[in-house]
Amino acid sequence: MRVAFIVADTFEDSEFRVPYDRLRAAGHEVSIVGARQGEELTGKRGTEKVKADFAVEDVAAEMFDALVIPGGYSPDRLRTDRKMVALTRAVFVSGHPVAAICHAGSMLIEADIADGRTVTSWPSIKTDLINAGARWVDRDVVEDGNLITSRKPEDLEAFTDAIERQLAGDIPGRFKRPGMGETRPTTH
Repeated sequence: MRVAFIVADTFEDSEFRVPYDRLRAAGHEVSIVGARQGEELTGKRGTEKVKADFAVEDVAAEMFDALVIPGGYSPDRLRTDRKMVALTRAVFVSGHPVAAICHAGSMLIEADIADGRTVTSWPSIKTDLINAGARWVDRDVVEDGNLITSRKPEDLEAFTDAIERQLAGDIPGRFKRPGMGETRPTTH
């Protein structure tokens, strides 16, 4: 499977490295998409330095089976790039997994895919997600259809497990309000 990580400077180092390494070790083809091909990007802690494999203008949603958005300050930069926003939305609309951790929920808002979804995030963007129409819960991982969200670096194991499950074809149904014959999201 082909997985895109969309990244800008000051991404959260571990939120990039842990899923990136695990997905590669599992045999997935993992690519970094940045504003410019070959651009060196540095994590906010300075421990990670990566180069973009592709420029966002040179990729299309059809090239990928999933999209991962690490947190940190990177998502705030990415959400101002209309091509990054369009790629995020297109992967989501295609039915492929979109995984966002920590502050990456801001990209879900910008891509207009948070409305009506049950999500989690770093607490500081909880109100932003609710104002965008999402239902926010405090859990390590939430899967609402093909949307996967987590809160923080301590949730990386559950977050990456969910990405791997969905890449294997196990995408849960959409979350609907309980009590109306509807399902609940997969949470851990």
